[in-house]
Amino acid sequence: MRFPSSSLFLCGLLCSVAGAADTVKVVVRTTLDEKPVADAVVSATPLDQSAPPAAADETFQIEQKDQEFQPYVTAVQVGARVNFPNRDTVQHHVYSLSKPKRFEIPLYKSGASETVVFDTPGIITIGCNIHDWMLAYIVVLPTPYFAKTDSTGAAALPPLPPGRYRLEVWHPRAPAPLVQEITSAPEQNAVLEFAVALKPDKRIRRAPGGKSSDY
Repeated sequence: MRFPSSSLFLCGLLCSVAGAADTVKVVVRTTLDEKPVADAVVSATPLDQSAPPAAADETFQIEQKDQEFQPYVTAVQVGARVNFPNRDTVQHHVYSLSKPKRFEIPLYKSGASETVVFDTPGIITIGCNIHDWMLAYIVVLPTPYFAKTDSTGAAALPPLPPGRYRLEVWHPRAPAPLVQEITSAPEQNAVLEFAVALKPDKRIRRAPGGKSSDY
């Protein structure tokens, strides 16, 4: 099956089944060669009622390991805490200049960990002031109904209570997210397929076997 060349295209399957969906599975592929797209964040924000708040103890983790951030993309709900443990033998200096959450964790050593609360929705780009190649994203969402695609390009949203939702698919290399309204009804399932034209990956790459920083 060949997808249109638009930057992000929602297949016609949405119109046929998502109008009566309780459990929603999403599959994301590239438009060029239909390869699976990992690290796409899929979210459904309620339109007819308020979204349940994040659990008070909800905590996520982004490690610094092998002088990289792991995972590359993390999705959280507004109000969630994210730990930044340093699993390396070198120091890191984690920061973000993104408007929804500007923060800085100055030089901290191996074994140390800091926690940041993300209280405003939006896309947070994080880096390391010492290791320029280190890059990761935090997607802060106003809803608990979200998931991230795996290596097969698939993600399963938590069950959606009946009602209307704003469905959104975001990826760091997509020109823009797709936003679509869907309606959920009880005891129905839906499989939605998306195609996305990804921009080139411009992350800085270390040379294989290259010398690590001593900081």
